Amino acid sequence: MPKKGIEPVRREQLIRATFQTIDEIGLADATVATIARKAGLSTGIVAHYFGDKDGLLNAAMRQILRELKTAVARFRDTCADDPRAQLRAIVDGNFDDSQTNGTAMRVWLTFWAASMHQPELARLQRANDQRLYSNLCHQFKRVLPAEQATLAARGLAAMVDGLWLRGSLVGGDFNADNARRIAYAYIDFQLQANAL
Repeated sequence: MPKKGIEPVRREQLIRATFQTIDEIGLADATVATIARKAGLSTGIVAHYFGDKDGLLNAAMRQILRELKTAVARFRDTCADDPRAQLRAIVDGNFDDSQTNGTAMRVWLTFWAASMHQPELARLQRANDQRLYSNLCHQFKRVLPAEQATLAARGLAAMVDGLWLRGSLVGGDFNADNARRIAYAYIDFQLQANAL
């Protein structure tokens, strides 16, 4: 009989092992057996908690999305409640180390690619995109007319994703400070254009 409270520990072990395996050998070569071995657990445990590899990948993507949501919330909770500060906090959360370290970047790229072929991962990715856009749009609408706010939000969402993607493809360490500066300049431009 399993020990009480062991399930969350095992699930976390397997999700972290999934991240490490994707980081080291990629998704195509990651099998349930390699992930289980990396976690120091049996393949039966994977089947018990997640069903199959797709279930495990779904849980791993949900985990990285939770980490993104937590990072954004942490920055938003510690800044002023004005639109500029809130927009910058959303940018900061997206460029937090939890999202831009080497492993996280490879895992995100893997999930983005896999989401084109796996409906559940695609659904999670769409929800993530919508959350980012909605949060940005809400802040811009506090100071810009609705149509302009919508365009500004779409532009900033594209910029965040583009800076992140460009940074992940160059190799080496991601320059989060540089990405923030570029995104902040876009925010300032949008907000100053309205002040004229």
